Amino acid sequence: MPITVAALRETAAGERRVAITPEMAKKLRGKGLRVLLERGAGAAAGFPDTVYADADFASAGEVLAQADLLACVLPPEDAVFAQLREGALVVGQLRPYGAPSRIAALAAHKLTAFALELLPRTTRAQAMDVLSSQAAVAGYRAMLIAAEAAPKFFPMLTTAAGTIRPSKVLVIGAGVAGLQAIATARRLGAQTEGYDVRPETREQVESLGAKFLDLGVSAAGSGGYARELSAEERAAQQQALAEHLKAFDVVVSTAAVPGRAAPKILTAAMIEGMKPGALVVDLAAESGGNCELTRPGERLEHGGVTILGPLNLPAGAPLHASEMYARNVVNFAELLLKDGALAPDFDDELVAKSCLARGGEAMFKG
Repeated sequence: MPITVAALRETAAGERRVAITPEMAKKLRGKGLRVLLERGAGAAAGFPDTVYADADFASAGEVLAQADLLACVLPPEDAVFAQLREGALVVGQLRPYGAPSRIAALAAHKLTAFALELLPRTTRAQAMDVLSSQAAVAGYRAMLIAAEAAPKFFPMLTTAAGTIRPSKVLVIGAGVAGLQAIATARRLGAQTEGYDVRPETREQVESLGAKFLDLGVSAAGSGGYARELSAEERAAQQQALAEHLKAFDVVVSTAAVPGRAAPKILTAAMIEGMKPGALVVDLAAESGGNCELTRPGERLEHGGVTILGPLNLPAGAPLHASEMYARNVVNFAELLLKDGALAPDFDDELVAKSCLARGGEAMFKG
C-alpha cells in the first residue's frame, strides 16, 4: 500500500490556509504517494475539492484513521492525535514553545512529530522554511493594512488641488517580514526608512531603495536573529528612536524571535511624542508586541496615535500563503521518505532538530 499523506480542514479561528495544495498533491502523487484530504480542506484558501485532481477525499475521522503522515498549518486540538494510528507522523507549525500538553499528547499516542518552526536557519533548510515564507506574506499584508488605515496617501500626488506630500514610513526590524514590508511601502510610493539593530541588514534595506536608520546601537546575534540588548543599549536605542519617530506618519514593527516575547521597542512615552494622526502596525502582536500599548487583535488610540495589533496575517492571503507553505511542507517531507517508505533519518540535523516527539518520547523540552 502506498504511503498516505493527509491534511484536514484547519479549525483555528480565522485560519484559511491549507497544508496541501493541488500543485503539491500532484507532486506527491507523482512520487507514488496517496493524498487524502478532508472534504472542503482547501475551500477557504481558494482550492475547492474539484481542483484536486490528484487527491482523494473523506471525512475527518476517515482521514485520520488512514493517515501515515498528517500535514497541518497550525496544530489541531490534542484530541485529534488520539485518532491517528500509532507510529504516524505529524508535520507542520506545531507551536512547540510553552505547549507541554501538546508535546505530551503526541508522545502519549506514540506519534513522531516535526515542528517546522524549529528548523535550523541554514541554506539547505531555505526551501522548507515556513517562518520565512509566511513572514513574507505577513510583511506584505501589514503594509497594505497600514496604507488602508493611515489618514494620508502613501505616494506623492500632484493634483489640481495642489501637491500631496508622500507619507513617511518607518519599518522596525529588517528580517523577512520587515524587508517585504519595506518593499511594499516603496511600491506604494511612500518615503521609506528601515531600522534594525543588526548592522548587516543595512545593505538589504538600501537595496530596496529605502534609507537605513542608524541609531548607533548594534546587536548582531546568531541564527539570523538579534541578541537581546543590554539595559544601557536599550536606553540609548529608545532615546534616539524617540526623537526620530516624531517625523514619521506610519511605523510598522516586525521585531520577533521564535519562542521569546517580542522585544519592547516602542514605549508609551514614544507614542505620545508622535504626531497626531500617526499610525503604528505592530506585526509582533502575537508574541506580545513591540509596542507596550499593543493589544493583540485590537485597534486602539493613544494621544491621537492609532495602534493596530493584527494577528495571523498570512491567513488573510490564503491562496498564495498556502502555495508557499505547502511547498515548504513537501520539501521537508522528502527528508522523511526513502524508497517509498517513511524512514526519517535522525542523523540529519534538519530532521533531528525539528523533532518534537518520537515514538512515545518527548524530544523537545523548550
